[in-house]
Amino acid sequence: MTTTMKDVAMHAGVSMATVSRVLNHDPTVTEELRKRVLESIEILGYEPNRAARRLRANSSDVIGLVISDIKNPFFVSLIGGVEQIAAQRHISVLLCNTDENPERQNQVLNLMRAEQVAGIILAPTSFTPTDSLQMLKMAGLPVVLVDRWVPGFEADTVQVDNFKGAYTAVRHLINLGRQRIAMITGDLAIPTSLERHRGYQSALLEAGLPLDPALVKEGNSQQNSAQWLTHDLMESATPPDAMFVANNLMTLGALKVLREMKIRVPEQVALVSFDDMPWSGDLYSPLTAISQPTEEMGHEAMYLLLRRLAEPQSSFRTVVLPTQLIVRSSCGAHLHEEQH
Repeated sequence: MTTTMKDVAMHAGVSMATVSRVLNHDPTVTEELRKRVLESIEILGYEPNRAARRLRANSSDVIGLVISDIKNPFFVSLIGGVEQIAAQRHISVLLCNTDENPERQNQVLNLMRAEQVAGIILAPTSFTPTDSLQMLKMAGLPVVLVDRWVPGFEADTVQVDNFKGAYTAVRHLINLGRQRIAMITGDLAIPTSLERHRGYQSALLEAGLPLDPALVKEGNSQQNSAQWLTHDLMESATPPDAMFVANNLMTLGALKVLREMKIRVPEQVALVSFDDMPWSGDLYSPLTAISQPTEEMGHEAMYLLLRRLAEPQSSFRTVVLPTQLIVRSSCGAHLHEEQH
């Protein structure tokens, strides 16, 4: 009777994934586990299916794509951009979602390594430890970061000009005569959120407007957090006359509350969002937004990964793509024109 990998795993008291990692010389396996598995292989006389292992080793036609929130429409276009270039090169994409959970991200990255994908495009969660990414490097697995970067981890990266995009949005509101401009931001521990907040501050300072801490509300990039933050802003003694909301899902939350409170947009409060979505022009007050080139981000991430696979020792690159202000009625531009 032929001994199987499952038999080895049971004899050694480990998972089949661990046996696979030992057979593939994964450096993350502890010496104690490695020794136990190798002893079981010798005792049982297990002979790996070398043809199958060669087939798996020839995995240059599969790459991993790990995103942080599959519910966010932002990633739909980005995924499409990655898959367009991958399909042209006859490369398959293994897609996983971490749901902004660092523990889940570690599990997914371990899966990608066990599956021996050729490389990974990663939109990291907040608080991504550099250790988990360094382990991928040690295993010879190239990683391209997209949308966010991880402080302390050197890698090819694709991002947008978050600072300038936010600056442009707030400067636009200032030019329309708005004076008390609030910001609903994502977690400021996330580099992209921090850059957008800095852009907001820079525009206010340049215009000679005060930085009022009461006008900055920090959320978690999800719709529900923006709902109660918008309530706080609009129920204050001196509510804002404009809002800059730092992502698409929080914008939906803000709009929901403004509608429930019967606050007119843009007559009572102007609104600009960072993220332009397909539905932005169809809202009851069509949304002025900073548009991100999400499909192009996917293209660039794939190009960087292909370059890294072809030239493993090449210097790391950071691609920063421009944003664009799309003016619709939620900012009050038409009202400003009528007054002038």
